[in-house]
Amino acid sequence: MTRISTARFAIGQIVRHREQAFRGLVIDVDAEYAGAPDAPQPADRLQPFYRVLAMGEEAGFLVYAAERILEADPDEDRLSQEDAARWLSVDAQGHHAPPHMPIH
Repeated sequence: MTRISTARFAIGQIVRHREQAFRGLVIDVDAEYAGAPDAPQPADRLQPFYRVLAMGEEAGFLVYAAERILEADPDEDRLSQEDAARWLSVDAQGHHAPPHMPIH
C-alpha cells in the first residue's frame, strides 16, 4: 500500500516551534524523517519533517523538526524583505538559502 503525505507548511513559510517558542523559515520539506541514519530514529517518523532556519536575536540556526511540533506563525505569513536580506543569500536565479549553505 502506498502512503501519501501532504505537508502542512510550504517552503518560505514562517512557522513557530510549539515547544521551544522560536520562529523560523521553512527551507526544505521531507515527506517523512530523513535525518542522519546514525541518529536516534523518532517514533513518529512517518510524518513530514521540515528544515527550519530558526531566527534568533543574534544568529540563525538550522532545526530539523516534525510537523506535529510546528504551527503557522500567527503574526507573519512570509518573511519580510528586511529579514530575507538579513538571513538569506540569493543567487542570480532568485534561489534562497541560509548564508552558510550552498544554493543548488
